[in-house]
Amino acid sequence: MTTVHRLLDAAFAGVEPSPEVQDLKEEIRANLEARAAELQAGGATPDHAARRAFDELGDLSALVDDAAGSPRPGRAAGGTAPVGYVSTAEAVLANKVRPRPRFVLGVVIAALLFVALVVVAGLGAAGVLTLPPIATAGILLTASSAVGFVVGSSLSRETTTNHPVPSRRAGGYYLATGLALFGVLLAIFTAFGTFEPWVYAVAGALGIAGGLAFVGLGVTQTNRKKAWFREVAREHGAVGDRFDRDPDAAARFGIFTTVIWTTSFVVFAVLGFAVGWAWSWLALVGGWIVFMLLLAKMLFGERKDDDTDSPRH
Repeated sequence: MTTVHRLLDAAFAGVEPSPEVQDLKEEIRANLEARAAELQAGGATPDHAARRAFDELGDLSALVDDAAGSPRPGRAAGGTAPVGYVSTAEAVLANKVRPRPRFVLGVVIAALLFVALVVVAGLGAAGVLTLPPIATAGILLTASSAVGFVVGSSLSRETTTNHPVPSRRAGGYYLATGLALFGVLLAIFTAFGTFEPWVYAVAGALGIAGGLAFVGLGVTQTNRKKAWFREVAREHGAVGDRFDRDPDAAARFGIFTTVIWTTSFVVFAVLGFAVGWAWSWLALVGGWIVFMLLLAKMLFGERKDDDTDSPRH
């Protein structure tokens, strides 16, 4: 129902968020999604169903302005079309979406859980606690899932500038994050002697799987920017970093990142078995250095090319 989200956000553009406005928006969203589902069941495409359901509601301007208590910024009384924003700051303030308390609480709890579980696993690795390897692996898997939850839940939420990612795709990011992080944690704890050396192979496989999942999700990700954000980009120049303006650059970055860390883990394992684990960690340090140089190059390099980029829709 991405089209429903975008049409509804356009209708509410410029409205100062309030409990009344949010309740109205969610009520309309539920009605639109239900009607669009009916139309899809009748054979309409998702996009056509969403637009037809929205058109059936008629002009929402008066209803939205009534919930807001006054005409929104950039819109004349009576519900005429937006006249544009004077500045980017004005546009951001007019369209600001505040995180819901339940979401913030969930993220905080997940972050605290991750820290606590890693500390417990670390105490086990140090011999302070007696933990069998299988228990340590379970703790690390749970910790990785907590971080995956933060990533997936964050992407599934509407933000000031972005539409929410569909729940299935957000679940993909959750899985990719969990796999990649679990592989990294297994490799780290194997280096400290918690697991047998063969676990490096498992860690590498998990890391590669997570990296490939990120690449696939990044390459197939569509533009999530809201209509007001694209309007500001057209009127006031490019907004956001290079990844926002150039999806191809984001895809290349994901592929390069996967290659860098896959190579780093392979070299890490080879050095560990051939030279000794005391020096194998240098491979991970080298991978981190290359990764940061790549990030700097992707974000701040090729300025001339960026100047000619136009926002993609």
